[in-house]
Amino acid sequence: MSLFGNQFSNVIEWNEFRDDVLFWKWSNQEIKKGSRLIIRPGQDAVFLYNGTVEGIFREEGNYEVESDILPFLSTLKGFQFGFNSGLRAEVLFINTKEILVKWGTKNPVLIPCSSLPGGMPVRAFGTFTCKVWDDSVLIEKIAGIRRQFTVDDVKERILSSLGQLLMKWISVQGKDLFNLQMNATEIGSGIREDLDMEMRAVGISIPSFTVTSFSYPDEVQKMAEQAAAQSMIGDVGRFQQVALGQSLNQGGSAASGMAGMAAGMAMGQQLVSQPHSSAPGPIPNFCPNCGAKTSGTNFCGNCGYKLI
Repeated sequence: MSLFGNQFSNVIEWNEFRDDVLFWKWSNQEIKKGSRLIIRPGQDAVFLYNGTVEGIFREEGNYEVESDILPFLSTLKGFQFGFNSGLRAEVLFINTKEILVKWGTKNPVLIPCSSLPGGMPVRAFGTFTCKVWDDSVLIEKIAGIRRQFTVDDVKERILSSLGQLLMKWISVQGKDLFNLQMNATEIGSGIREDLDMEMRAVGISIPSFTVTSFSYPDEVQKMAEQAAAQSMIGDVGRFQQVALGQSLNQGGSAASGMAGMAAGMAMGQQLVSQPHSSAPGPIPNFCPNCGAKTSGTNFCGNCGYKLI
């Protein structure tokens, strides 16, 4: 080995790898003779020369640039390292993992509602996953002008169009604005399809998108709870079920007694509201229809009116 053999060699690696970064550019350094490339699990390494993709390496491992990498680069196959000359190139490391991201609407989304002229203000929260779909498209659309691209950048793009997508898919699937959670799966599926199509244009896919909860303004939520309570009390059967369920959950003789009282009251109300048989009353002395004196029979002898 000569005195200066590997004096300027370097290691090309993403040594500060982060799960929330989709790509990171190793740049502004000259690749010297004896340099090595390290690709870790969940990474691709893309060589760029004058802004053009020279080669993409996807297998993890430790490679010698001169013997393992240069022979596979498009226009640099014949490059020879000199004593003081190195290769001015960039290496872009891409995170190939699927990343889970939490999201929430920044402001309430006004969903069209016939009873509310301004619309129903709704907030939504959930998660989505994102993944680099096409290295070349990502490089062409984004990586050429940036040193790195993070999950926050993806999230910002998604949130910018999420309001309109929520309006669209709630209108399609959300028949009951006070019970949107019932259609959350269908709403999330529709949004995912639209977002995936939009984000693939920059080389990123959205494999999943879920809506975990919807929320309303406090005053709207209280109105909904009151309406639900009134509806439940109006249904004697459901009222009995709720009273019994509460007694079972709370336990204890006092709770059981309260549940029994509630069930008894409900049953009493049900009996009062329903017609029931009773003993026949006495025959009136005079017919309520024509006023003639009755003779003790079930029908009036004058007009035939039924007396009992």
